[in-house]
Amino acid sequence: MDLIVRAIATVLGLVLNAYFWIVIISALLSWVNPDPYNPIVRFLRGVTEPVFYKIRSIIPFAVVGGIDLSPVVVLLAIKVCEIVVVGNLMRLSFSLGTGVPM
Repeated sequence: MDLIVRAIATVLGLVLNAYFWIVIISALLSWVNPDPYNPIVRFLRGVTEPVFYKIRSIIPFAVVGGIDLSPVVVLLAIKVCEIVVVGNLMRLSFSLGTGVPM
């Protein structure tokens, strides 16, 4: 059971880390205004814009003075999920493996 929980935590950590970098690359690309028909740009926008839109609709101060802070909010949320969820899953897997009660 501990290996299953550890595997779930590892995969979740990898997915969160990959999305973290996708958000950073998408935010950097917004500064240079690349070709919107480029398949990589379309993929990045397709993956990140729904999340950014949701953040903008929930948090009205995500856009301050024309600067969009929704990528920063998403990055912080990803790091919190990594620390809280992945960390607790890893701790759970280690406690299941050693037989030590939590």
